[in-house]
Amino acid sequence: MYKHFIELTDKTGIIQFSKGSRPDIKSGYTIDDNARALIIALGMKGNSRIELAKTYSRYMKEAQLENGVWQNLKINGKFSSALNSEDSMGRGVLAASFATNCEIDEVRHLAKIMLQKSIPSAVHLTSPRASSYVLLCLCNLLQVYNNANNTHISQYARKISQRLINLYEQNHTQDWHWYENILTYCNALMPHALFAYYIVSSNKKALQVAVDSLNFLTDTLFKPGYLSIVGNRGWWKKGQKIPPFDQQPVDACSIALACIQGYIATQKSELCEMAKLAYEWYLGKNINKVSVINEKTQGCHDALTPYGVNLNQGAEAIISYLMAHQIIYNDGAKSKTIIPTV
Repeated sequence: MYKHFIELTDKTGIIQFSKGSRPDIKSGYTIDDNARALIIALGMKGNSRIELAKTYSRYMKEAQLENGVWQNLKINGKFSSALNSEDSMGRGVLAASFATNCEIDEVRHLAKIMLQKSIPSAVHLTSPRASSYVLLCLCNLLQVYNNANNTHISQYARKISQRLINLYEQNHTQDWHWYENILTYCNALMPHALFAYYIVSSNKKALQVAVDSLNFLTDTLFKPGYLSIVGNRGWWKKGQKIPPFDQQPVDACSIALACIQGYIATQKSELCEMAKLAYEWYLGKNINKVSVINEKTQGCHDALTPYGVNLNQGAEAIISYLMAHQIIYNDGAKSKTIIPTV
């Protein structure tokens, strides 16, 4: 199932886009994709695992500036700040946090160096999604390295969790249980992070906000027998209808993994069932009743459109599918209490 994932990867890293199933080298490489690809590589089995993990971690190390900021895009052999974002910073620290505990010496060493540089600035990111990535990073570090010996990490995590809780309290109403007045991409990331924080802190307010916001999301997006994701043609604005298209694979993964993280926190079995149904979005249980997985290429199409699927099969799409598969069907949640996300 890793055929297309591997074919998108060269000696530099994983290539951002494809034309059909053919890697488009002109699109370059991003931290967004290579950080998430590192998490996939670490969850793989087989001979290619170690070299892939080294490739992605080397890309991340090369892209990082001395102040800890990652240059998100590398194109035509040069790094560019054109696509820099708080999200890419958050995804970088999240991937590095998981790599610090791997058995591959080079990858573990690079991850620790990158985290040491990036955490002082990452903890001050303010966007809800970036804050959530960083909170997941900190929760993972607390789990791996023992809460009692990481007072400053605990303090950072508490502040970021409170930031998310404050956003929820400022924006939610009787019929709108969310952190902003719009739902866009990777929406389930925020409850996912708060479930993780509850696991390491026992903070009941974080748990309640996570439960309420995930329930709001799942109650709205799960239809009888399938998941229907918020479309990117306008996104879902408060008081307006949910646009049905285009639906992107990254969102199915986000919802599936948030449900698994919620199950670990609450032991509510229905969350496992919703996670599996969200995963089956890739296999045809979706608004178009069509699989977005290409059996021939082992790639994942970039989106569901009003006319079927987007025929391109880029990095984000296949990474999203593989991450959901690894966690749900490769027993990833049994060995960890904090799980990654896209």
